[in-house]
Amino acid sequence: MTAASSAKNKVCLWYEGTAEEAANFYASVFPDTRVTQVVRSPADYPDGKAGDVITVEFSVMGIECIGLNGGPIFKHSEAFSFQVETQTQEETDRYWNAIVGNGGAESMCGWCKDKWGLSWQITPKVLSDALTLPDRAAAKRAMEAMMTMRKIDIATIEAALAGASA
Repeated sequence: MTAASSAKNKVCLWYEGTAEEAANFYASVFPDTRVTQVVRSPADYPDGKAGDVITVEFSVMGIECIGLNGGPIFKHSEAFSFQVETQTQEETDRYWNAIVGNGGAESMCGWCKDKWGLSWQITPKVLSDALTLPDRAAAKRAMEAMMTMRKIDIATIEAALAGASA
């Protein structure tokens, strides 16, 4: 592992002993994602023993994170999510399928959870762009189409933008 980064501010994500597994998974799925440091505890602590992984420093698509193996006290919630912008259906499918297919769960409107309970928004750029269009009728059609989806289907969003029924 390389030395930890010098970022003064990082996103701290709480895990129940699986921070290293999660960080390695993210690094296997997303570009510009890597594990930079694994820190083992120098002493026993309430949820582990000396030598157990206590923190993992990693980045997710350039966002610096630290995974803390803090035990079962706190759980992830939808109040925090990573939003990943995609360009193509293939890219959207790849990220979505990796997360859901590795023990995760689908939700609505492009949201899913990984097996550690962390929420992800896999959002095609065409959808983000559609929601900000000056043509509010087209934006409304795109929004209404999105509201029926789990994983976002770009062709359906594009059809809604063009005025076709979703």
